[in-house]
Amino acid sequence: MGSGSDAGSGFDGGFGGAAEELRAHLTAVRRELHGAVEIGLDLPNTQAILLRELEGLGLEITVGQSLSSITAVLRGGRPGPVVLLRGDMDGLPITEASGLPFASTSGAMHACGHDLHMAGVLGAVRLLVARRDELPGTVVFMFQPGEEGQAGGRIMIEEGVLDAAGARPVAAYAIHVDSATPRGQLVTREGAMMASASALRLTLHGTGGHAAFPQLGIDPVPVAAQLILAVQTFAARRLPATDQAVISITRLSSDSEASNVLAATVSLEANIRTLSMQTLDTVREQLPVMLAGIAEANGCRLESEFIASYPVTYNDPAETREVLEVLDELVGEERVTRLAAPSMASEDFSYVLQEVPGALVFVGAAPDSGPMPLHSEQAIFDDEVLPLQASVLAELAWRRLLRG
Repeated sequence: MGSGSDAGSGFDGGFGGAAEELRAHLTAVRRELHGAVEIGLDLPNTQAILLRELEGLGLEITVGQSLSSITAVLRGGRPGPVVLLRGDMDGLPITEASGLPFASTSGAMHACGHDLHMAGVLGAVRLLVARRDELPGTVVFMFQPGEEGQAGGRIMIEEGVLDAAGARPVAAYAIHVDSATPRGQLVTREGAMMASASALRLTLHGTGGHAAFPQLGIDPVPVAAQLILAVQTFAARRLPATDQAVISITRLSSDSEASNVLAATVSLEANIRTLSMQTLDTVREQLPVMLAGIAEANGCRLESEFIASYPVTYNDPAETREVLEVLDELVGEERVTRLAAPSMASEDFSYVLQEVPGALVFVGAAPDSGPMPLHSEQAIFDDEVLPLQASVLAELAWRRLLRG
């Protein structure tokens, strides 16, 4: 972990000093959450830790009906609009190999930094509660399970998180740590920030048969190879170079269980990443038709199922420009990066940003040992950035409420 000497340097916002006073507490809570990691939508232990931390702060707290979410509403002493701050809660089914003294031993791991996200939002809660009487409006704190593929954000919206304060938020913000970005660097951009994520499941039907006599049947395996190549051709030739998609075949299997038996069916799955709904619609409408034609030309029948997952994470341009101004003021322009291109990873804060203008910001949390990839069994996040996270979230909420 870091030395603690520079992670918060340059921060002189209204909450910076108070956030530094929370450093030890936020670090301890983050490490407790790291060891108590759970997967998916049902996170009872994680929820219990968060509820303990929120107790006695004068918040209106509700928990999820079909998932272990927490919605906490802070009403300020002055009238004003509503702003939402989000922190995701779940981990990944990865056996941790970080070597940290507080590493998880359960076979699950916070390999995407959600433990820091929760602790950062908890810090923002305490900072804003301490100035409740001056707070010009209401803040909704959204603690969300199921970010890693279970669409917990969408479920929380269905259960009413956006209406928890009685009025819809005028803006929503979230911070995501990145263990591959230098510590304390803040990164965002206007417009598309992260890609949509969808899947296309394919089942290719032949007839099977004896491996010695393929001419007597229809072998779907070589046809599947044609489909895989066609997927790559589709991305290169059917989509504009300025709005490309990443389409990867991630699963491939057949029903043959013997080396001398031709498969009767082959199953494939493609992971689809796009940066606009227009491109996603093109892929959804045209790719299955093209692949079905190839299958039919080879005497096979193709079944396809499109599975929509996370939409594009879209940072509202006007809100993001305001965010960038605040970040420049708080930490200095040299520590704020305007991302040139979106990430092809996905994020279910996208569901919130479909409903409420706002922005997702990344903060660098690379350890002293060097950059680490997300979702790695060896991923390490420098929790020296926790006061910075808490301060920035609190400041963004405060400034947006002041704008009305």
